[in-house]
Amino acid sequence: MTEHGRPAVYLDRDGTLVVERHYLADPDGLELVPGAERALSLLRDAGYALVVVTNQSGIARGLYTEADYRAVAQRLESVLAEASIYLDGSYHCPHHPDLTGPCACRKPSTGMYLQAAGELDLAPERSWYVGDKVTDVLPALELGGRGILVRTGYGGEHEASVPDGVAVVDDVEAAARYILAEDDPGGGAAPPNTGRRPTRR
Repeated sequence: MTEHGRPAVYLDRDGTLVVERHYLADPDGLELVPGAERALSLLRDAGYALVVVTNQSGIARGLYTEADYRAVAQRLESVLAEASIYLDGSYHCPHHPDLTGPCACRKPSTGMYLQAAGELDLAPERSWYVGDKVTDVLPALELGGRGILVRTGYGGEHEASVPDGVAVVDDVEAAARYILAEDDPGGGAAPPNTGRRPTRR
């Protein structure tokens, strides 16, 4: 880790950026969560690196192949490119401990985050960690960053279990606005929320 790297927003994919499909393997099934394009545009314009970090145990389970995963990943990049949004990096873990043994990359382990930091010159301690599961936000606590749980995907099921210091908001657009408000306390407006107000546990 370096104090001189660029701050990033590490984003989970399924349930956070795209609608949860339970082992998404078909590019035609990819659908962005409402507000995802706006969220990424806001974060990009504010200077954050955009990095997708996703567990893909369906590969280890034999439910789909690496080629299937990459086809979905390419579809996501194409959809975002239509809105002139480009990711700085995308990292996935294809393992499952019960099938392939332990690994350093499966969330909540920090392997993918540290790999991204090294390859993209990022500062994990100045970054944000956004996802719909507790495993998506736990790396923030270990790496010194800040976590946000979104209520889309499985977020509603995980909300009661988020650690202290982790914010909870309705969706990824609310997360983006929360980040901008927190990192610019003098100029940021309170993040809008389509339902409940953002909470911090």
